[in-house]
Amino acid sequence: MPENTPAHDLPVIDLSAADGGKDERARLHLALHDAAHRTGFFHLVGHGVGPDETRALMTAVHRFFALPEKDRLAVSNLNSPHFRGYTRTGDELTAGSRDWRDQLDIGAERPPRTPGPDEPPFWWLEGPNQWPDALPELRTAALAWIDRLSEVADRLLRELLASVGAPPDFYADAFAGRPHLHLKLVRYPGSAPDGADQGVGAHKDYGFLTLLLQDDVGGLQVQTPDGTFVDVPPLPGAFVVNLGELLEVATDGYLRATNHRVVSPPGSRERFSVPFFYNPRLDARIDPVPFPHAHRAPGATRDPANPLFAEYGRNELKGWLRAHPEVARRHHAGLVAGPGPR
Repeated sequence: MPENTPAHDLPVIDLSAADGGKDERARLHLALHDAAHRTGFFHLVGHGVGPDETRALMTAVHRFFALPEKDRLAVSNLNSPHFRGYTRTGDELTAGSRDWRDQLDIGAERPPRTPGPDEPPFWWLEGPNQWPDALPELRTAALAWIDRLSEVADRLLRELLASVGAPPDFYADAFAGRPHLHLKLVRYPGSAPDGADQGVGAHKDYGFLTLLLQDDVGGLQVQTPDGTFVDVPPLPGAFVVNLGELLEVATDGYLRATNHRVVSPPGSRERFSVPFFYNPRLDARIDPVPFPHAHRAPGATRDPANPLFAEYGRNELKGWLRAHPEVARRHHAGLVAGPGPR
């Protein structure tokens, strides 16, 4: 990876301005419009999530990764056809290279679903989570966080759409009922033994919105238009928000999804983060956004080797099969061997 460049200050968006008067809301929309159009990344403050809530979650995160390895492996994602559970360090891939982090993947708590012969295979992604017996409070903290951040993300999405002149509730139906909510509890355990510094490789998120809670260690980097990666220092009390590729495609490139990565902390220093992914129902079809700036859209960048589908679940399943090949082989051999998820 190229050497780190100087730190980069992302725009800071204060969501509490949505409760203000006409002028305050206008300033919010102007700032949000500019951040989403120009960088696709920003700090979010004024979101209403208090320090006690954040502290409760991060305490549970630290306690999970402090468990003996046998307790973590008892909830291995290798046990789950729904890709829920613990992934050991080095077992997840980004762009074909291993990420030096371990993590626990959690989603909305739902009954297991086995798609029928005439149903799309992405329904495998609905199912129960795995919870460590040794840490019962983790379930309460994680599911409460999913509920809390769903409220924040829903409000942010509406304000974002309004900021570009689109109907604020344009995607309300796509999220109605059973949105695909996803939480990762992540630890970066320091540098890999071979000296590689890929905590997680460069990528774009392929959904709608990601809200990231990170500690004070740093390591997140965002790619600039000239191709260099710049550091994003943590801002206390803020979430780092980035837009996913479906929003970019839905606005024909007017709203930006930006490459980002995490560089491993040096030596044996640990970094902890909790990204929350706010995405629509698996069977939702994502229509183009009607907005007055569409004529200024540059055209979305489309990778022929990594196509995005209008039906959200196809993108989600494709990503899981690629990132977790051992889970895919164990539970979904037919999907891996075949031409890919339909």
